[in-house]
Amino acid sequence: MFDTVVVATDGSDSVERAVDVALDLADRFDADVHALSVVDAGEVDASPEQLREELRTALETHADAALATVENRANRAVTTAVREGRPGAEICEYAREIDADLIATGTRGRHGENRLLLGSVAERIVRVSPVPILTVRQLETADDDASASA
Repeated sequence: MFDTVVVATDGSDSVERAVDVALDLADRFDADVHALSVVDAGEVDASPEQLREELRTALETHADAALATVENRANRAVTTAVREGRPGAEICEYAREIDADLIATGTRGRHGENRLLLGSVAERIVRVSPVPILTVRQLETADDDASASA
């Protein structure tokens, strides 16, 4: 059913559980795993011109670390890629290019009136992806529970 799974990662806590779920799914279906991290070009372009290269390098280093985390957790070979652009668009384009069967991404759990929001990147992927999306919500921590009840 799934031959190729793309794990979209930015290395944040909200994607950590999604990586585990996606890798488990890939193991169950013996699927190829592609891990993708996107350097947000808008973030780079919004920075002062004299800092752009330094910021780009820092973001690429962070992306490489996020991909290494996926590789370290996997029980199989992982194809990795770092791209620069608008994250939602780049993730969908990458999935299209490699003929992926599924994109897995994390999303932050929201409370109250924000509960229907996925997050801008996850929401964009869900809206425009050419393939099915698996969004995995970050589990609430004790700190989240305390702030939600306050």
